[in-house]
Amino acid sequence: MSTTLAHTSTLQNVERTKTVGTAAENAILAEDVVEPDAATTAGSVADSSLPEVQRVVILAGGLSHERDVSLRSGRRVAESLRGAGLDVTVLDVDASLLSTLAAERPEVVWPLLHGASGEDGSVRDVIELLGLDYVGTGPRASRGAWNKAIAKNVVLAAGIDTPDYVTLPQSLFRELGAQPVLDAVVGRLGLPLVVKPNQGGSALGVTLVTRAEDLPRAMVDCFSYGDLALIEKAVQGVEVAVSVVDGTDGPRALPAVEIETDGPYDYDARYNPGRTSYFTPARLTSAVAARVAQTAVDAHVALGLRGLSRSDLIVDSEGVPHFLEVNVAPGMTETSLFPQAAQAAGLDLGDLYRQIVSQSAGSPARAATA
Repeated sequence: MSTTLAHTSTLQNVERTKTVGTAAENAILAEDVVEPDAATTAGSVADSSLPEVQRVVILAGGLSHERDVSLRSGRRVAESLRGAGLDVTVLDVDASLLSTLAAERPEVVWPLLHGASGEDGSVRDVIELLGLDYVGTGPRASRGAWNKAIAKNVVLAAGIDTPDYVTLPQSLFRELGAQPVLDAVVGRLGLPLVVKPNQGGSALGVTLVTRAEDLPRAMVDCFSYGDLALIEKAVQGVEVAVSVVDGTDGPRALPAVEIETDGPYDYDARYNPGRTSYFTPARLTSAVAARVAQTAVDAHVALGLRGLSRSDLIVDSEGVPHFLEVNVAPGMTETSLFPQAAQAAGLDLGDLYRQIVSQSAGSPARAATA
């Protein structure tokens, strides 16, 4: 493909993008994209043995609380893939999606949907019903990873450390009374605690609790995003995110991203620049960095993930990584951790995303293994 075709203008790219939503959402997709400079995208992961893919559909948006993040992720990946010479269409998840996919029959679908339906396996189930290849983990393993308690059980069985925890449904508080239950939680797990929805992302409904009197408020916030709360012991240490990419020779970890915030690493800190500092690679000794990378790869394998993933970990004062949760559809926005890790590894994002897409083409039947 010629250079002219590979580097179509932002305006042309936006005109080729189909989205359904508010004017603000359309503005997100129409933002100017700054071409990354060579210094931050050195290197290539091109593999001539992979299938040649030309037509890709990215799914972005949806109806979850993380809709805007998904739109930004979709736009960023679309621009990178177009820069690598692929024909990319971005579709929202609405009533016209299935008929459009059935008519267009793209070579690969990339579900960049965050939150429920995008990460719980349901959309991936539907893509499989249409007989289309797609990027990422299959529906069964996605459901296991999306459920934080199940994911923690799986990694524990694989010998990976994870903070002690309990899961409590909202109905239990009505049946037994809130205060006795919360007293028992503090008595068992101690303080500080982290309260989070058992299913959810982008730190929505997540609270760090340092005082017992703040726990009821944290539960109310959590239950506004789901009916099942996961309460875990807060481990003090360095927070890192480790992305894993499947290659022809197996999964490999990208450099860990260290996260330092002026408060909790909540939704605002994640997606609004200024509140959070990132260090890539993380400021860890070589031995601890290797341990962190291996932990993320081990979690990826134990949970049966494919294509790409991102594990969130806490490294304690002894240098031991503790698994918190995993993402099967990592964010790809301008402040997201996966692109930062790829660039720190000296990888060109367009080449990397193209490799991920190419490896997803012509895959064996996913339903049997996912």
